[in-house]
Amino acid sequence: MNSLVPVYHQIKQTIRSWLINKEYAPGQKIPSEMELMKLFDVSRFSIRQAISQLVQEGFLVSRRGEGTFVSDNEKLIDSFNAEFRGFLDDVLPHHSKLETRSVVMTRLPPSKLIKEKLELDEGTPEVMRIERVRLLRGRHFSHTINYLPIDIGDKVVASELYKKPLMQILERDLGIRFTDAIQTMEASFASQDVAAKLAIASGSPILFVEKIMYAHKHRPVEVFQSSYRGDLCKFIVRFKNIRSRWVHKHNGVDGCREHSMR
Repeated sequence: MNSLVPVYHQIKQTIRSWLINKEYAPGQKIPSEMELMKLFDVSRFSIRQAISQLVQEGFLVSRRGEGTFVSDNEKLIDSFNAEFRGFLDDVLPHHSKLETRSVVMTRLPPSKLIKEKLELDEGTPEVMRIERVRLLRGRHFSHTINYLPIDIGDKVVASELYKKPLMQILERDLGIRFTDAIQTMEASFASQDVAAKLAIASGSPILFVEKIMYAHKHRPVEVFQSSYRGDLCKFIVRFKNIRSRWVHKHNGVDGCREHSMR
């Protein structure tokens, strides 16, 4: 854990990310104090501080003798997203260095949150979910999930995703012209499912990135969610004063892209 940030706050942020990403649905019970102590390898005091704050803020509900549950107030939970919203450069690794290990494409009913992010009609029955695990220099590096409207998702061929990035397929093969994007990025800890996909211990540090891609007339056409191993990726910002105008560069170490922005 980051020694500069209180342990309970880091745990609180991780549980928040679980709620944002719907790893625990409204009304669902979260792991017990003992399970969380083992997961994060911390004291009961730190767990109780984190849980207590989330309960006070209304995101969790504590029931004596039963445990702690996710609030049924979905609007409150979804409001977490506003805290991380912003326009940031991409932090994806060079695709030429990545090897796709597995691809699973599934048509499924969209969750309320995905439906809102893709701005789908209330009666939209299905979206395409694409799940991939990719390697960097032979090591598990990223676990990525993409959600696409079904009219676009049905045109993506799974076998092609082993050969080239989804972005390339959407732009070059399907002719989609992206105009802008909203990206969020946060440090977190790997859930049991993500940890298994990345071949790391549960609770290991990860970088979680979510991006909503927009096309013509600001139509959202993709929700991208990816978890990157924290031990294989760093994010560094370098500032340089050029003619009294500050320019900052985003340097990705160990395979992550370098970007410049004015």
